[in-house]
Amino acid sequence: MGRILAIDYGKKRTGLAVTDNDHIIASPLKTVLTKELENFLIEYTSKEEVEAIIIGYPKTMNNQPSDLVKQLEPFINRIKKLFSDIDLHLVDERFTSSIAQKAMIEGGMKKSDRQKKENIDKISASLILQSYLEQIKNYSK
Repeated sequence: MGRILAIDYGKKRTGLAVTDNDHIIASPLKTVLTKELENFLIEYTSKEEVEAIIIGYPKTMNNQPSDLVKQLEPFINRIKKLFSDIDLHLVDERFTSSIAQKAMIEGGMKKSDRQKKENIDKISASLILQSYLEQIKNYSK
């Protein structure tokens, strides 16, 4: 069984998170520049077995795709082609950044570290991944 990789796609930076091989724990992996994301994914998947890729799908409060979707859709299509043997799932990512901020505060992270956008991005990816894990857990009941 391979890992599940989550992506919190951004215009400049993208947060990444992964599960353990048993799909129990979602952990922040890293933040990469979005322009380097595809190369990172190619390298990562050559070293680690990845069973599924989860991409945070940004929606507005009225459940419509946000403006970022225009940039995200071409990326999703490229990922489908590059990794055609890996399952791809989209997960609603509304509120993940604000929840990530709250989690960092509650976790005791220093203010200077909380202000680093890359920390928010990779924690947001962890939240997207955790949401997916909960969905599949509830679905299998």
